[in-house]
Amino acid sequence: MSKTLSNLIPSDREVVLGILNNSEDALNKLYVGYFPMILQFILKNNGDEDDAKDVYQEAIIVLYNKIKSGEFELSSKLKTYIYSVCRRIWLKKLSKESKKAVNVADFEDIEAVETDLELHEEKDRQFEKMQSALVHLGEPCKTIIQDFYINNLSMQEISEKFGYTNTDNAKTQKYKCLQRLKKLFFQT
Repeated sequence: MSKTLSNLIPSDREVVLGILNNSEDALNKLYVGYFPMILQFILKNNGDEDDAKDVYQEAIIVLYNKIKSGEFELSSKLKTYIYSVCRRIWLKKLSKESKKAVNVADFEDIEAVETDLELHEEKDRQFEKMQSALVHLGEPCKTIIQDFYINNLSMQEISEKFGYTNTDNAKTQKYKCLQRLKKLFFQT
C-alpha cells in the first residue's frame, strides 16, 4: 500500500479511537477513504452522487452513535461494516421507492456488488495467510518459491542460483518447499 493511500485510510482502531476522542480528522479520513466505494455501489444501483452522499452520511452517523454509546463491536473490517450499513440503508430507500416501479433486476446488481466485495475480501484474507506462511517457510524455500512463482525464474536459473547439480534436484526441492508451504498455509 502506498504511503498516500495508507495516510488517507486510517486503521479501524484509529477510527474508533478518533471518534471516541472527538477527532474531526478521523471522520474526514473515513469519508475520503471509503466514500468512493459507496459512491460506486450507489451509482451501479439506481442512485446518483447525492444519494451516495446521503447514504454515506447516514451510515457514518450510525457508526458514530454506536461507538459513542459503547455498543460498537467490530466483528469484521470497518470497510465491510460501513458497506453493509450503506447497503441496508440503500435497499430500504429503494424498497420505499418501489412504488415508483424499481425493476427486480436492479436488486440482482446489488447482490452482484456484495458478492464482489465478499470475494475481494476473501482473496485479501487468503493473500495475507499466504504471506504469513511464506514468512514462516524459511530459506531456501521462501526464495525458491518467490523466484519461481513471482520472479518467473526458470528451474535452470534457480538450479544455478542455489548451486544444485541439475534442474531435477531443483524441481525436487521446489516440490518439497511447496509441500511445506501448503502445510503452513492450512495451519494458519
